[in-house]
Amino acid sequence: MTIKIKEATNNADYKQFVNFQFNLYKNEKFWVPQIKKDEIKALKSETNPAFNFCKAKFWLAYKNGECVGRISAIINNMYNEKTGEKTGRFSKVEFIDDTEVSGKLFEVAEKWLKDMGMTKIHGPLGFTNLDNQGLLIEGFDYLPSIGSIYHLPYYKNHIDKLGYEKEIDWIEFRLSLAKEIPDKVTRISDIIIKRFGLKVIHFKTNKDIELYSKKIFNVLNDSFAELPYVVPFDNKMIEFYAKKYFKMLNPKFVKVIEKDEKLVAFIIGLPSLSKAMQKAKGKIFPFGFYHILKALKHPVEMDLLLTGVEPKLQKMGLSAILITELQKVLIEYGIKHVETTGIFETNHKAIQHWKNYDHIQHKRRRCFVKKL
Repeated sequence: MTIKIKEATNNADYKQFVNFQFNLYKNEKFWVPQIKKDEIKALKSETNPAFNFCKAKFWLAYKNGECVGRISAIINNMYNEKTGEKTGRFSKVEFIDDTEVSGKLFEVAEKWLKDMGMTKIHGPLGFTNLDNQGLLIEGFDYLPSIGSIYHLPYYKNHIDKLGYEKEIDWIEFRLSLAKEIPDKVTRISDIIIKRFGLKVIHFKTNKDIELYSKKIFNVLNDSFAELPYVVPFDNKMIEFYAKKYFKMLNPKFVKVIEKDEKLVAFIIGLPSLSKAMQKAKGKIFPFGFYHILKALKHPVEMDLLLTGVEPKLQKMGLSAILITELQKVLIEYGIKHVETTGIFETNHKAIQHWKNYDHIQHKRRRCFVKKL
């Protein structure tokens, strides 16, 4: 049967765009659903401030009247200005195991980007680096953190056959922590704090964290500035992501460092919400909130979401201090396992740091690229 491609342009289409993923993955025990309401907001210019510097289109694929796939294409004008290139992104791609379906989806996305003057396409990438990035190509038998993503194993073969090549990979680790922090580690941390006049800030409430949100994002902008796919967050984007994520944090799992009364480093951990999000099934109410709140208050594992250090201070050992302070909280809660988010495979320093722990490198995500 002929594959019909339809652009998503209204609320009903956006709902179908989001729901398709829920239908496709409903029997996958390692898929972690996002909150549907948030996913729909991200598709609309009136509720997603990234549209101030991005253009985007969304399409659905139908076969025999049934939705069988989806894809979006994004042009991040700010990123193209930064790189001096004309590169588009494909995003939120999902499809049944049918090469005709995947072919039609990529065809429409590539055509639109080419018509808009783009000379290259890469992805999966979102509007910004805080959106889901990369295609899972290894680690299908592990539950992802809510800062990561899950895909079906056949996706890679479809994308390879369409002429896409590897651009870069992210790798993820699962760490097993010791029951105690070695005295040597604590002594070194204390020495660094005293030598450089540092102050570690601990939080008691989410409101306290929100007061630091702009400062945290300023450090994030500075420390991530040279990484691929990154653009700085302006005030509207900071407000958008702070509202989306900061209210879900357990304040004990967030640590920041100040030097001369200026925030210079931060680490954000989050009690694993993966199983809670599975139970919520894409909805906060009526029962999703209960499962999420229970996971926040009684954590079993932790997801390491973000770490940032001002570039000029990155050789002073601040990240080690942050991890040591965070590990104290993990020991308090009896947490033994930590999931890292994706690290670029070229970031050898960060990779070596995680290898100092009892670990497995269990997941790999890929960004693909193709000339148009």
